[in-house]
Amino acid sequence: MALKSPLHADIGGISFLDSRKGSLLKLKGGIYLKRKENGMPHVRLTRCSAQVPPPAWPGRAVVEPGRKVWDGPKPISIVGSTGSIGTQTLDIVAENPNKFRVVALAAGSNVTLLADQVKTFKPQLVAVRNESLVDELKEALADAEYKPEIIPGEQGVIEVARHPDAVTVVTGIVGCAGLKPTVAAIEAGKDIALANKETLIAGGPFVLPLAQKHKVKILPADSEHSAIFQCIQGLPEGALRRIILTASGGAFRDLPVEKLKEVKVADALKHPNWDMGKKITVDSATLFNKGLEVIEAHYLFGAEYDDIEIVIHPQSIIHSMVETQDSSVLAQLGWPDMRLPILYTMSWPERIYCSEITWPRLDLCKLGSLTFKAPDNVKYPSMDLAYSAGRAGGTMTGVLSAANEKAVEMFINEKIGYLDIFKIVELTCAEHRKELVTSPSLEEIIHYDLWAREFAANSLLSSGRRPVLA
Repeated sequence: MALKSPLHADIGGISFLDSRKGSLLKLKGGIYLKRKENGMPHVRLTRCSAQVPPPAWPGRAVVEPGRKVWDGPKPISIVGSTGSIGTQTLDIVAENPNKFRVVALAAGSNVTLLADQVKTFKPQLVAVRNESLVDELKEALADAEYKPEIIPGEQGVIEVARHPDAVTVVTGIVGCAGLKPTVAAIEAGKDIALANKETLIAGGPFVLPLAQKHKVKILPADSEHSAIFQCIQGLPEGALRRIILTASGGAFRDLPVEKLKEVKVADALKHPNWDMGKKITVDSATLFNKGLEVIEAHYLFGAEYDDIEIVIHPQSIIHSMVETQDSSVLAQLGWPDMRLPILYTMSWPERIYCSEITWPRLDLCKLGSLTFKAPDNVKYPSMDLAYSAGRAGGTMTGVLSAANEKAVEMFINEKIGYLDIFKIVELTCAEHRKELVTSPSLEEIIHYDLWAREFAANSLLSSGRRPVLA
């Protein structure tokens, strides 16, 4: 059965340029789009409205009376334990054994590292998503004194996410693969330390009502949203006026826009501030990471898209800011270190003392200066694409994210050029406007995630370096 839905009456239109045409395109809602002469898409928004979703937790970040407590170290599960988020989470557990303990771990295919984690942290339950590697994991644990229960495949990952003893689940799996486990954890009443962007970017219309129904807290584990979360605590209802997301600008922040057509994969992977995986490092270069964070901030905090701004901050010391109704601006500062926001999602509402040896304290005098500048929409067309997808809502934001993920994969594998990332995402979103679902089910969200990846992968490049349908 085809999954189709007409545009919701409140949406007002979808602002995506048909990449196969170079003329000005006017869409419903007063949205105009035109391709610049240098081939970079540009969007001019004149009017657009959409329903504002109810904010997920943290909202105003109020600690409710009678909050559940537990005896001893806080029990946690980690979904994606061998990835960047998972390994940093386990570093925090290792440094704070009196504060946290691991009850369940799930990984994809890095059996060697998973086995080492099991021996160190002794979880009750372990899952390996790649079912063919279960025997290899058992062999790696053959000489271990402690042997956990092992459940293979996606069902195992779900069981880790909803382990009965876990209070908080750290969701570190990349992509929509992390959506089902996160939903399972919410339905089981677990608080979510959110590091999986797709949970809200793709799943927001479905996940937010579910989180509210089960009275679950969604605590952001990435640096920008953690900064916002920390800044709004204690604010009264209605006090938030504007969200200011800071961006490093990535590898090409100082490169003239006309030079972008010449850049290679190795160039995009040279992030000036952060040591991250390939995908997120490329996203930082394109600024798609910030566009996706705009969508996530909209869902997390209920802010209108007109009230969410991006500013380039090369030092990556201010992780984001909020403006209150009386024009005060509150900021959260710290060295570029993902462990701090991860730690705070795990410890909230407490603050845990950290050693100065492993957690260097911020020295503003040593730092010297902080600078800011407005982002260039021509250099970063990802921003217009992301805001447009966000205003369209429904399945469009998940399609944007999935298409970008596939395009970045193709770029890293040197199948397309750097500028083709924007073109492929633009074309995929433009095609999806035919089947936009404004209030999708979980199945529809996953369906269009897979559709977007396939569509993006099948977008071939003509001699003019413009995506065309295969």
